[in-house]
Amino acid sequence: MTLSERTAYLKGLMEGMKIDTETNEGKLFQAIIDTLDDMALTVSDMEDVVDAVCDELDSIEEDLDNIEDYLLDDEDDEEDEDDEDYDFNDETIYEVKCPTCGTVINLDEDMLDAGSIQCPDCGEELEFDADDLEEEPF
Repeated sequence: MTLSERTAYLKGLMEGMKIDTETNEGKLFQAIIDTLDDMALTVSDMEDVVDAVCDELDSIEEDLDNIEDYLLDDEDDEEDEDDEDYDFNDETIYEVKCPTCGTVINLDEDMLDAGSIQCPDCGEELEFDADDLEEEPF
């Protein structure tokens, strides 16, 4: 039974008991029942607002989950691309940029020991000194 229904029951009970609303006790009972009725309506309105807010929060949560899934998929794709670009082994990897075409070339220790390499894109002979290279953190 809802609060509104209980208040209506009390009104009916008071009328059924034929309580005279002109006496002091009758006026008191009537005021109490009117106050309970107002409170029941206020609580009912609050429940409606809470339900609407909960529905909106559920919608926002779904949107945030979709955004999170989208962003995590992008990060996974970027990590996969990075994995393809580099050969992850126990050797240290260095990056060298070709001054002619701008291609970035990844070097391991063996390539560095050779002292030079041909650019795979333009064929430019790249000579380097190990002291000039910065180690890439992985």
